[in-house]
Amino acid sequence: MKLVILVLLSLGAVDATANSANPIRKVVTMLQDMQTKISAEGKTKEDAFNKFMCYCANADSTLGKGISDAQTKIPQVESAIQEGAASKKQMEAELKDAQVGRVEAKDAIAKANAIRAREAKAFAATKSDLDANLGALGKAIPAIEKGMSGAFLQTNAASVLRQISVSADMVPADRDLLASFLSTGSSYAPKSGEIVGILKTLNDEMTKDLADATAEENSSIASFDSLVASKKKEIGALTKAIESKTSRVGQLGVKIAQMENDLEDTKEGLAEDQKFYADLDKNCAQKKAEWAAYKGMEAQEMVALADTIKILNDDDALELFKKTLPGASSSFMQLQVGQKQMQLKALGALKAIRTADPRLDFIELAMRGGKMGFGKIIKMIDGLVVELKAEQGNDADKKSWCGAEFDKNEDKKKGLDLDVSDLGKAIEDGEEQIASFAAELKALTKGIKDLDSSVGEATATRKEEHDNFVETLAANNGAKDVLGFAKNRLQKFYNPKLYVPPAMAQVAPPPAPEANLAYKKSGGESGGVINMIDLLVADLDKDIQTSKVDEKDAQSDYETFMGDASDKRALDSKAITDKESAKAETESELQANKDSKKSTTIEAMETAKYIGGLHQECDWLLTNYDSRQAARTGEIDALGKAKAVLSGADFSLVQTAVIHLRGSQ
Repeated sequence: MKLVILVLLSLGAVDATANSANPIRKVVTMLQDMQTKISAEGKTKEDAFNKFMCYCANADSTLGKGISDAQTKIPQVESAIQEGAASKKQMEAELKDAQVGRVEAKDAIAKANAIRAREAKAFAATKSDLDANLGALGKAIPAIEKGMSGAFLQTNAASVLRQISVSADMVPADRDLLASFLSTGSSYAPKSGEIVGILKTLNDEMTKDLADATAEENSSIASFDSLVASKKKEIGALTKAIESKTSRVGQLGVKIAQMENDLEDTKEGLAEDQKFYADLDKNCAQKKAEWAAYKGMEAQEMVALADTIKILNDDDALELFKKTLPGASSSFMQLQVGQKQMQLKALGALKAIRTADPRLDFIELAMRGGKMGFGKIIKMIDGLVVELKAEQGNDADKKSWCGAEFDKNEDKKKGLDLDVSDLGKAIEDGEEQIASFAAELKALTKGIKDLDSSVGEATATRKEEHDNFVETLAANNGAKDVLGFAKNRLQKFYNPKLYVPPAMAQVAPPPAPEANLAYKKSGGESGGVINMIDLLVADLDKDIQTSKVDEKDAQSDYETFMGDASDKRALDSKAITDKESAKAETESELQANKDSKKSTTIEAMETAKYIGGLHQECDWLLTNYDSRQAARTGEIDALGKAKAVLSGADFSLVQTAVIHLRGSQ
């Protein structure tokens, strides 16, 4: 009887449908279930033990190899860390040197600018003084040479000359003579030659001083420009080196930190493996002992259960139970089934919830413990329902926010990708336009060069043609003169009446006729010659007229060509200016598009990174939202059922039943 009560109390469960069954049979069935459960647990324990023993048998080939690999790896990693640290230290020193060098180069430029400013200021003052002095000397020398010293001494230039007589580097005698001349005015008349000589000497010296100062200034400017250009190149090179070395130092630092973490993890793993390997025999022996003890206890428990079942199933015992145990309607199990069943139903409702929630576990423990009333448990259930609903609301809000964020940022990403694509096309178009502008500018520049060459050739040709025309015209006129002179000479002999005496010539009286003149003039032949001369002169006139017309036409064509060439050159020059301006604008737009594409690409990458973060934050919730909602709904429903079951129960009745049961033993 005592064994039956203990079994019932330990299991803590009574099926309502078994109220009418034989309670001894129920106890036997439970004992048999316990045997089955113990056998299953023993099988599970045996599998775990066999796996551990297999590990013990193969530890030399698995754990030993891992220890050996770790021992080999540790010195290698330590060496790599030392090398990385040395490289990092050297790189940091080089970086510091580069930074110092850049600062020194900038300081050198600043100092050079200050020195250049002082030199320029000093040169400007010197040049101003020398220009004023040379101007005064330029006015003084002509005035003195012309004997106008009195009038000159009243001018501003004379006051400048007086300052020169005091400050200039001169022979004392010349200084005294010049000072005396400048101070006495027109009433003093020294030798003008000496004064002029002194002034010309001063003029030559100051002119030379100005030339020397100008040359020195130009040399200083060239040296300054060369120094600044050199330092700027040095600064550019140092800046690139600083950027490169800074990046390299950062990379080395990250790499060293990673290797140090790896080294630390490897050492810790090695220590754990060595410790486990050292205790392996002990642990394996301990597990064997534990397994032997477990099997012994299992055998004892199984024997106890078998003996109990045998006792309860004995015919004499069954006959005795029939006589001594009350009927089904009056058994103690029947009396407590209402309250106990309500508790079991509530626990069953909680167990139906598949979610692992420590709050549910706490409520279940409270119900099993019986140290607090159902009212407190119901209150806990109500609080948990409120929390579950709040969690579901948070999930719903988070789901809505995730959806909105995905829509907004994916649209933004698509827009940015489209902008990047458009900017890429714009960059390609800009580069094509710049190449086209460059080709057109090259062609226009070549065209202007060819046009200038053509203009030069045309000008040379026109000059040559004009020179030929002048030469031909002079030759033709000369030929006409010769032919006219020849004709006139023939006319003098054959036709004296037609003879035209030369201007300023003395006309002689005709000769006295000679008697019995035997010579007969060739009048007929002379007429033919004269006619031939007239024809030649006519041909020459015609050639002269034709040459003049050709010259006029050639000049007109040349002027037309020059006008057209000038217009063409002006148009091409304007086209070059326009295209250079358009090319510059296109290059500016191209650079702006490249900068915009770069910034847009970065923004798109940041948006993609943000979307990736959203996936990490939201994907799990979005994927499991329905199952989480269903699980919470199930939890709330189960809690409601448990609450409904517990609402009419008084847990103290359970405790009373247990006390009554113990008192009846």
